[in-house]
Amino acid sequence: MNTLPTPTASEDAERDAIEDAPAAPANGVHALEVTDADAGQRLDRFLATRLAGLSRARIQALIRSGNVEGEASILADAATRVAPGQRIRITIPPPTAAEPAGEPLPLAIVHEDKHLIVIDKPAGLVVHPAAGHAQGTLVNALIAHCGEELSGIGGVKRPGIVHRLDKDTSGLLVVAKTDAAHQGLAEQFASHGADGRLTRTYEAFVWGVPPRPSGIIDASIGRSPTNRTRMAVVRSPHGRRAATHFEVLESFAGPDGKPLASRLRLALETGRTHQIRVHLAHIGHPVMGDPAYGAGFKSSTRRLTERAARALDSLARQALHALELGFEHPVTGRSLRFTSPRPSDIQALYEALKPLPDTRKRPKTKPNVSKR
Repeated sequence: MNTLPTPTASEDAERDAIEDAPAAPANGVHALEVTDADAGQRLDRFLATRLAGLSRARIQALIRSGNVEGEASILADAATRVAPGQRIRITIPPPTAAEPAGEPLPLAIVHEDKHLIVIDKPAGLVVHPAAGHAQGTLVNALIAHCGEELSGIGGVKRPGIVHRLDKDTSGLLVVAKTDAAHQGLAEQFASHGADGRLTRTYEAFVWGVPPRPSGIIDASIGRSPTNRTRMAVVRSPHGRRAATHFEVLESFAGPDGKPLASRLRLALETGRTHQIRVHLAHIGHPVMGDPAYGAGFKSSTRRLTERAARALDSLARQALHALELGFEHPVTGRSLRFTSPRPSDIQALYEALKPLPDTRKRPKTKPNVSKR
């Protein structure tokens, strides 16, 4: 675990704000009465305003499970409108133990406080337990690391995974430790940066050079009709809208001097499974080393120099890295920005590739002459 530096005055203020944030309500029965000002609200919204620190998703789960009662019956519909003078009881059970077991795995911690933790995920680490990966995941490591600090998110003591990275994609990932952080982060990721709070940028090395220096790939993504284990660009209504912004930062030549590959900077406008990899393959520029979506470009490796071919072979994964992550702290409101250095395996590929001359036209600069 990284050692955190001595807090500055601003960090002390942030810590105080975190300590003063509303905690999740205690387990047990909470009796509430609807006032005239509350009248007409949805049941879930009314409970969320009265029980600070409990997310609406958690409240909706409690409603569905029969833990919310009126004076004569169970209130099982979150959309029910509350009435003045109505008395409501909500029972909050203690959180159950996490299903995944904690494992003391090493974590590259970039930032941590009471409500969230930012991890620089290495390639090869699965985020959440699933079939074939019941152990050795990021969630297993976080459960062991956080211990009793971990809140009962969703009624289960587990980290709040609000976004994921593919197993073999490296880079920055933020995880919620409390209900309040989970709800706030989920709202930001749902808007995908449209409100200016969230930024996510990636770096990718791809086959070929896009014809334009920048652009947007706007194409719906859904389950592949020919291979159900993969995603694909599909026509609506069979997929969900997906948009990826790209910028060509650098181009590389093969031994023959012809364009062979390029380095891209990418930003997500939506967050679909395998979005970057699927979109880049769709426009004919798959991520180098991608075993699922770049298999059709294996012949291109013959155009690499011997050094670059060895670097790509040693990479043994897609050359995709979550480079930057920025968001508004869901409790303190502070703007946080993090950058992850390029991993050594992708750096080795970068150093082995031969840059093409930069032929882009640059604006002419005028001398800075002050008039007297």
